[in-house]
Amino acid sequence: MSKIEVKNLNFFYDDFQALTNITMEIRERKITALIGPSGCGKSTFLRCLNRMNDTISGTRIEGSILLEGANIYADNTDVVDLRRRVGMVFQRPNPFPQSIFNNVAFGPRVLELAKQESLNDIVERSLRGVALWDEVKDNLKQDALELSLGQQQRLCIARTIAIKPEVILMDEPCSALDPIATLEVEELMQRLKSNYSIVIVTHSMQQAARVSDWTGFFWLGELVEFGATAKVFTNPDNEKTESYITGRFG
Repeated sequence: MSKIEVKNLNFFYDDFQALTNITMEIRERKITALIGPSGCGKSTFLRCLNRMNDTISGTRIEGSILLEGANIYADNTDVVDLRRRVGMVFQRPNPFPQSIFNNVAFGPRVLELAKQESLNDIVERSLRGVALWDEVKDNLKQDALELSLGQQQRLCIARTIAIKPEVILMDEPCSALDPIATLEVEELMQRLKSNYSIVIVTHSMQQAARVSDWTGFFWLGELVEFGATAKVFTNPDNEKTESYITGRFG
């Protein structure tokens, strides 16, 4: 079942066309990896999925992106609610310079989710969800910036799931992490996909092959190939895909 349907998407920075005629389905409760060389449009595409490019002047979009059948670029879209439903985890951990507790509680406070569930319960549920609770439960007042980078990234993921999104976007979430912390985040993604649809941009083809169910290969702003990860990596339909995966270019 599709969670997000992208249809004939074209994206422009002023007169420069960054994405050309992208059509793709993001499956529900699956991990979709976006691969390709730097500057090929992966992160631009990712930011289209929750309208984060809206903050950049001179950008415009053609085509449609449907979240459960509703066009997120319709004039009546509540962008704040969209970004709650489609959360984002960035390349480098970006915890707020506050306590661990306040980092996770920030979104629920702003959105007044604590009326439905106590903040203490939300924080514990979210930290357990990223396998961080046992490591920090006795130090919730600790400054989040004192955590290791791997812990900070898991905290940022906890902050994202605290507001109960439906989709989690991850823009190279492991690029700043050591191999052990990377493995922890990859294992976390596998657990999270039972509840969330995940889209990850990664420069690591090994990571894409390990964690994803579906893979899209971007090249110069175009989606060259999209399919089940096993097929894309072992029997791609496009010669460019095979050349990139085998290291002949890119």
